[in-house]
Amino acid sequence: MKLTIHGYSTALYATWYYIEELGILFDAGDGVCSNLLGKAGKIKHAFISHADRDHLTGLLQFNQLFAGLKPTIYYPKDSGSFPFLNDFFTKFDPHNKGTNWQAIEDCSIISVKNSMQVEAIENGHVVQPGLLKSLSFKVYETKRKLKSEFVNLHKDELIQIKKQHGDQFLTNEIKRNILSYSGDTPIEDYERYHNSEILIHEATFLTKEETNTKAFKNKHSSLDAVFEMVANIKIDKLILGHFSSRYDQHEIDNEIKKHIQQYNIKIPVHRIPVGKAVKNILAREPIN
Repeated sequence: MKLTIHGYSTALYATWYYIEELGILFDAGDGVCSNLLGKAGKIKHAFISHADRDHLTGLLQFNQLFAGLKPTIYYPKDSGSFPFLNDFFTKFDPHNKGTNWQAIEDCSIISVKNSMQVEAIENGHVVQPGLLKSLSFKVYETKRKLKSEFVNLHKDELIQIKKQHGDQFLTNEIKRNILSYSGDTPIEDYERYHNSEILIHEATFLTKEETNTKAFKNKHSSLDAVFEMVANIKIDKLILGHFSSRYDQHEIDNEIKKHIQQYNIKIPVHRIPVGKAVKNILAREPIN
């Protein structure tokens, strides 16, 4: 499946990614509506990874403009900021009604379009024992495929078998992980994103050593750790974002090229420049 992905992601300031064909928004930092304009009205499902302001303040304008289209905003079940926002919107924009606010748990599966589902996965960005505060997300396409032993049967025979035994007897379920979105998170489990066709992953810091100096804050990934993971799993395309604005863009790009060479990365690698929105990310030339 060809996906059109638009996004902006600079640590502390704003992060959002819109997958146009699916009507899905991952996170909703400032500028999501002003960059997408009318396209934002096609967002049916907004998945917010956690309650940091750079990931949710774009909901203010989104709700004001498009609440009447009845979108659903999904958020980690123990994040109290979202019920607070819902209450604020109700009082501040009482004439704009229709948005559905839905708390979700780890491993929740949400159907978003035809054969498409989004799975929520707890991550380690915000660690509060017993509370779910931060999520990553995986998008799956689920279809049924005719079992090999029935491939050469005539159509009428297949219809008869289906009547007698049902569709599941005839077919196998095929589940494809077409996209994974890390949200903000440290690298925790290489298998989490294995076999993702597209992986959108944060890389706030350039080195693991820098993440260690921020151990007292919410946890993030480093660029070197992301590439180490990618070198050990199978993905088809990589999008990197959420870089700290402390870095010059040339410095970031040089580090990306260094790791591509070091780990012999053959897949396309795209990155979101610091302070810039990118339309149709995958249509642009990869950095490698």
